[in-house]
Amino acid sequence: MTFKEKFGFGCMRLPLTDKNNPASVDQELFNQMVDIYMEKGFNYFDTSYAYHNGISEIAIRKAIVERYPRESYQICDKMPTWALTSEKDNDKFVAEMLERLGIDYFDVFFIHNINVPWYKLAENAKAFEYIKKMKENGIAKKIGFSFHDNSKLLKEVLDKYGDFLDVVQLELNYLDWEDPIIEARKCYDLCVEHGLDVYVMEPLKGGVIVNPPKEIEDEFKQFNPDKSIASFALRFCASLEHVKIVLTGMSNMDDLLDNCDTFENFDVLSDEESEFLEKMADKLNAKVAVPCSDCGYCIDACPEMIPIPEYFSLYNKSKAQPESNIYRNYFDKLADEKVSADDCTYCGTCIDYCTQHIDIPEELKKVCEHFKEGFSAYSGAP
Repeated sequence: MTFKEKFGFGCMRLPLTDKNNPASVDQELFNQMVDIYMEKGFNYFDTSYAYHNGISEIAIRKAIVERYPRESYQICDKMPTWALTSEKDNDKFVAEMLERLGIDYFDVFFIHNINVPWYKLAENAKAFEYIKKMKENGIAKKIGFSFHDNSKLLKEVLDKYGDFLDVVQLELNYLDWEDPIIEARKCYDLCVEHGLDVYVMEPLKGGVIVNPPKEIEDEFKQFNPDKSIASFALRFCASLEHVKIVLTGMSNMDDLLDNCDTFENFDVLSDEESEFLEKMADKLNAKVAVPCSDCGYCIDACPEMIPIPEYFSLYNKSKAQPESNIYRNYFDKLADEKVSADDCTYCGTCIDYCTQHIDIPEELKKVCEHFKEGFSAYSGAP
């Protein structure tokens, strides 16, 4: 495999015509981005039943399946683990995904987002046994799961099912590599020990890496003014021997072109660059108030449907730019247009679904205090 073959198009954050409506995929722009991506020799697309409220799969059908021969591209899709209530659901969802995409087999198929609560759902629905049969019957060429938890759970899953799996998709980036909570290095090493390929998601940690405080951005420019911050992060992941695919979600043409350039002219990360990224990781971890990756799983779990990642994004930006008052206005606007952060009841349901293991209610409390908003919902909280 060449480094060029490692570049995957993540279809979780496609261009939108309305930023407040995840289903409003800009099909024309996405088609243009796909054409450039394919013309440059890349061909791997990653989606899920849930992305863009189900529109991601339909957008892929329109942009790729209906416009390119089947052998020219690869599609990875994922079982909606959270929706599995019985073994029969496996067939139901796979049939619906194949229909949305307009294909009769998946190049790669995953059980989506294995963590402590969703692993139980997958076990109850016998999802692992089901995807094994998918591969045996030719419905999926490769099988595995995407993973958002610590190394202890990963070892448990791999010890039980790793002998018939091909791939594990991990959250992996230089910010989380040595993180004691995410345990990216330990998870990577476990996959290697079990002889499984690693596909990488969140190499930019939902934008946290590419939107650092100005002083960190300046250090990158001083270190190498010719390379983007994103290129360093992508090269960190792709330089790892057992990483076979690095996904990046691209919602505009500039990001696509920059990422294509990184993989077309790939340079393995040097020792000097590795040391530099270690220093930047330490500085960025110290600066980021809440390490949210904007995956959105917490919103689905929240009984109040609070737009948690948006509040954390505003909080991070405000903490990084304390001289600016603009984010207070955005905070108020978000509360008016969607749901106020102080509607949180401290139930804690969201915590089990957070891929970053953040104590979300406690951090939301800090967000509200930071923006000088009342937080009466917490008055009786422990």
